[in-house]
Amino acid sequence: MLFLAGLTNLPPAEKMNLRFPAQFQQLLILGGLFFLTARVARAQQDAEAVIAGKTTRIKVVSIVGNSLMIKTEFGDQGVPLSTISEIRMTPPGEFSSGMQAYQEKDYPKALALIRSVTDRFRGLPVDWAKTASVVLVEISLAMNDIQKADLEFSALLRAYPTGNSLQGDLLTARIALAKKNFALAKQKVSPIADAALKDKAPNFTTAPIYGQAFLISGQVKESDGQFASALEDYLRTVTIFYQDRTVALQAQERADALRLQHPEISIP
Repeated sequence: MLFLAGLTNLPPAEKMNLRFPAQFQQLLILGGLFFLTARVARAQQDAEAVIAGKTTRIKVVSIVGNSLMIKTEFGDQGVPLSTISEIRMTPPGEFSSGMQAYQEKDYPKALALIRSVTDRFRGLPVDWAKTASVVLVEISLAMNDIQKADLEFSALLRAYPTGNSLQGDLLTARIALAKKNFALAKQKVSPIADAALKDKAPNFTTAPIYGQAFLISGQVKESDGQFASALEDYLRTVTIFYQDRTVALQAQERADALRLQHPEISIP
């Protein structure tokens, strides 16, 4: 599981006023926002957003195209994502349930729950929405559906084109590894592993990335018969970059299996 550090202490949702101030109603009209009448009642979540420089409390319905659909006293209205510089919103319950199912390796359940999140909120500029898109790639890989992983990765890049390049490189390496394209996986992951060895103070963002990088690096080396070096990479994830529990457990499983198959292996 990738890049989940820092997402466990999100603030609780606030109860927010549905009625917008007159200034924001004018902003909706002047900004050329479009109006939709909801045919059926849809779930909505409280949020606080900075829209065109103004902080406003809103009720979020979903993402439609390049617009954030919000509930107002006049019906559903769309706010262009390009006008939103910041949004604070707790994740829906399906996100937490889906992540738990993923950690428990109940992939069909996780897929259904996380899919319900991305169907509504992919493109929303918040960490948990980005993470949901990443996890769909991870679930597809866990279910050995490489074609689906490719499609989900493309959807992730379309929704978050300016996302973390390290994240993109790691996912590219993961997909390449699943395709047994070890050369590409090595090309993408080696610079990250090299950076990890030079980083004297990894933080809560970089440490999980390094852990994933060494897990992938170990698998690449193992495929090339470099068993001692592969074991060393796995143990770096287990003992140093263990912040992502799922990744650390995967690295421990790989290390245990490698030692069982090659008891002669020793590392400095």
